[in-house]
Amino acid sequence: MALNLDSKIPSGPIEQKWDKAKFDMKLVNPSNKRKYNVIVVGSGLAGGAAAASMGELGYNVKCFCFQDSPRRAHSIAAQGGVNAAKSYPNDGDSIYRLFYDTIKGGDFRAREADVWRLAQVSNNIIDQCVAQGVPFAREYGGVLANRSFGGAQVSRTFYARGQTGQQLLLGAYQALERQIDAGTVKMFYRSEMLDLIVIDGRARGIITRDLVTGAVDVHVADAVVLGTGGYGNAFFLSTNAKGCNTTAIWRAYKKGAGFGNPCFTQIHPTCIPQSGDYQSKLTLMSESLRNDGRIWVPKKKNDTRPANTIPEDERDYYLERRYPAFGNLCPRDIASRAAKICCDEGYGVGPGGKGVYLDFAESIGRLGRKTIEERYGNLFEIYERITGDDPYAEPMRIYPAVHYTMGGLWVDYNLQSTIPGLFVLGEANFSDHGANRLGASALMQGLADGYFVIPYTMGNYLAQVKPGGVDANHPECRAAKDAVDARTKKFLSIQGKKTVDEIHRELGKVMWEDCGMARNAAGLDRAIKRIPEIREEFWNNVKIPGSGAELNQSLERAGRVADFLELGELMCRDARTREESCGGHFREEYQTPEGEALRDDEKFCHAAVWEYQGDNKEPVRNIEPLAFEHVHLAQRNYK
Repeated sequence: MALNLDSKIPSGPIEQKWDKAKFDMKLVNPSNKRKYNVIVVGSGLAGGAAAASMGELGYNVKCFCFQDSPRRAHSIAAQGGVNAAKSYPNDGDSIYRLFYDTIKGGDFRAREADVWRLAQVSNNIIDQCVAQGVPFAREYGGVLANRSFGGAQVSRTFYARGQTGQQLLLGAYQALERQIDAGTVKMFYRSEMLDLIVIDGRARGIITRDLVTGAVDVHVADAVVLGTGGYGNAFFLSTNAKGCNTTAIWRAYKKGAGFGNPCFTQIHPTCIPQSGDYQSKLTLMSESLRNDGRIWVPKKKNDTRPANTIPEDERDYYLERRYPAFGNLCPRDIASRAAKICCDEGYGVGPGGKGVYLDFAESIGRLGRKTIEERYGNLFEIYERITGDDPYAEPMRIYPAVHYTMGGLWVDYNLQSTIPGLFVLGEANFSDHGANRLGASALMQGLADGYFVIPYTMGNYLAQVKPGGVDANHPECRAAKDAVDARTKKFLSIQGKKTVDEIHRELGKVMWEDCGMARNAAGLDRAIKRIPEIREEFWNNVKIPGSGAELNQSLERAGRVADFLELGELMCRDARTREESCGGHFREEYQTPEGEALRDDEKFCHAAVWEYQGDNKEPVRNIEPLAFEHVHLAQRNYK
């Protein structure tokens, strides 16, 4: 049976859709809210905001995170800022322009209605966070400061130095802690979701493992919310924390939730280059640095002279040359591919020629070192600690790295997946960014979903179902728990010779080489053949010491890598089937004479939604057509 991909987009003018939807939604009265139980998995900006908001409304909320505190959610790592259409600089911004830039930045592969709502509620986010005490940067007169990000010609990004994610997360954390103290939210720390419970076609709970004691528990509720982030760690090396994984959404996929656009992964252009095979992750340098840093390479191939000795007329500021209207602030996918092309052609700098320069000399000379320190001081400190080089005195070296995933579980306008009662927020869903996310839009989406969308859509769902009726002894609950226990026993019984990380690194190399910044049919076919071989070796030759009845990080990682080994193949299948280039999905066979992405709107102006058919069976590809009434389909042009 094909998935039901009813997007539930409200009728009427686009600027009135969300207001109309809110009015049409059914409500739960305050005394009845106490009868409903909601599970939230994840405590970052999306999950933490959702749990706090629903607790404030009066629902009984259980919130789960695998960290020892919600403050350690990966949202803390976002550096540069959060977008909103406040237009404080009076430079021409508006809700429509933010909507337009986001649709265009995603290369016309996102729903117009979802993106308009995101732009519309963006202003509420800033008011909410200021009220929480988030210390946004301010101008001399006291108004909130803004800076620019890629893909926009206005300054709409609100920021707190290079710590914006951390400060926003602390705001959400304080709201969450208030509800924990009030008793409306019960927090479960160091708990990992290992399966979804579906009863009579509805999401009714989760199976978790206590990562300290190893205890496996059943939790039931009237609805489940996943705010568990993205799956960039399928590539092994990425800017994500090592704990970031796909298990929650992958378990949901295998229980019937459609997976949208898995091949839409983002490569971030400003990361510290890899320095050796020993590395377990890569480090992001915020896109905000592109406001004041100029990107260049030597005009001469294989030029090994120190950067500061290369004369100005022997430098190629290639982004400014190729994209004069946007310059260094062109979107991430374009900046990343441009850097790769320079390095592939022999103009790269540093070890192996895998790097380009990000130079602040001109800005320091124009603005003074103190101003640059105020804007980016902590980022410069991170760079110096890792590389040993002083970016105030010499240019940074940067290179693209895996960062964000635009794909995720398919959701309708109400953020509900194809499984009724399962809602998916933030990076875990596929909804707002199309084929490429503009910088500073991740924090915007997570907070919009958690604070301003799910409180309405969750109420609309719960108003139509009776509370309770299921306990932990239900046959489906016992079956899900037994399946988790059996999977754990299988992991521990293998006793092979390779570590989990060794096999994960093998997968990562295949993914990066054949499904990374540039893809082609031959490479994707090779990956689709190779990944099952790696997966078979995992299940026959992985070594997991210890037991399941204790703290066992090897066991944790094994479960996550087992899921990456399945998701990786789906990503490659999705990339192979999408025979066009769009945003972060760049097929070498489909490009303009100038080397830009060449879409095929006649065949691929849709979301690809994959449906699980069972182990060792090919999944089914469904489509949701996309219509563009307010932003006309056009070849992206940032020149």
